Amino acid sequence: MRLAQFVVDGLRDKGQNVELIDAKAVGLPMLDRMFKEYKPGDAPEAMAALAAKIRAADGFVFVTGEYNWGMQPGLKNLTDHFLEEWFWRPAAIASYSAGRLSGARAATAWHGTLSEMGMVVVSSTLAVGPIAQALSAEGKPTGEAGQSLARAFPRFADDLLWWVEAGREQRARKAPPY
Repeated sequence: MRLAQFVVDGLRDKGQNVELIDAKAVGLPMLDRMFKEYKPGDAPEAMAALAAKIRAADGFVFVTGEYNWGMQPGLKNLTDHFLEEWFWRPAAIASYSAGRLSGARAATAWHGTLSEMGMVVVSSTLAVGPIAQALSAEGKPTGEAGQSLARAFPRFADDLLWWVEAGREQRARKAPPY
């Protein structure tokens, strides 16, 4: 949650309305049926509420740790419950690990997955590792690694926000082709 809190705080400082969604707290079951496969009104309440939040959002930041050289299964499970809800929105990836590779392998895996799910993945990323040397438990930068992260954040946020604005304008002008 350190990196997630850092990103949320940074985007709020830029005047953005941000909501942190924790895959574990949402508590969706293991995927056996996507949201779109339920009849209207039949999806579990948590799934329907999250679908509405995703559709209402203009962009996303996926904060991912690395799990066995790949993506976190809980976050992947959450994203797989939806498809069309993600379309035509930008996504940015912030990764972390306890080691020096900063979750880079998870970020690489997420890039292709998010693209396949209909999102534009921005080129700027945040990669933090070792996480405990860069951020306090409250998500505040610490030490040299934290200073480096703080210097990298403005470009990361500005790239995402450029695509958020572009996507919002484009969706307002015409409906997506599918």
